[in-house]
Amino acid sequence: MRFPYNEKVLEHFKNPRNVGKIENPDGKAMVGSPACGDMVAVYLKVDESTHKIQDVKFESYGCASNIATGSIITELAKGKTIDEAKEISWQQASDELGGLPKIKAHCSVLAVEGLREAITNYEERHGLIKEKAPTTVDVIKRRLKSVMNPLSGLDIVRTNLLKDVQVNDGVVSIAIDLPENHIFATNIREEIQEKIETLWDVKEVRLTFAESV
Repeated sequence: MRFPYNEKVLEHFKNPRNVGKIENPDGKAMVGSPACGDMVAVYLKVDESTHKIQDVKFESYGCASNIATGSIITELAKGKTIDEAKEISWQQASDELGGLPKIKAHCSVLAVEGLREAITNYEERHGLIKEKAPTTVDVIKRRLKSVMNPLSGLDIVRTNLLKDVQVNDGVVSIAIDLPENHIFATNIREEIQEKIETLWDVKEVRLTFAESV
């Protein structure tokens, strides 16, 4: 049986570039889920005057393809402007690695998605979003699908921790079915605030938890 990975993929898997976490990043994102398979986190440092990516790092939970594509994506992005980095495609990542098994093509898609979401996070923080669609309940729920429930490794929407969402004149109210003194409540609160507060028309995020048992 032929081994599915070529030498370049194995090299980036065994010796991945830019692994780690940037403290106080200018932009960051986490995509995927450990319960469903692969997960990638991407962190950016961006020059505010030129919008060039000065540093980029990633953390990966997944297979050899997941780690290798995270490595190559960060190499491709470093030194580019955020607009140039947005154009990096999953096919480009796969080609740079000399090809991936078809069954693992989604890994390159996940890495590109992580990079683009980190760029969007940077743009939102710095008021650079050009197309400013109003924030709706559906927009909030889509964003909350990337907030993990550590108890299961799935997001808080699919695990029914999200009980209610309301948007009214820039104020977003979110109810979570978890006691406020729960061990994971602080992490969930911080992730929700990070995902929602950067939206251009959100003035305030009000988060309520279930009563403590």
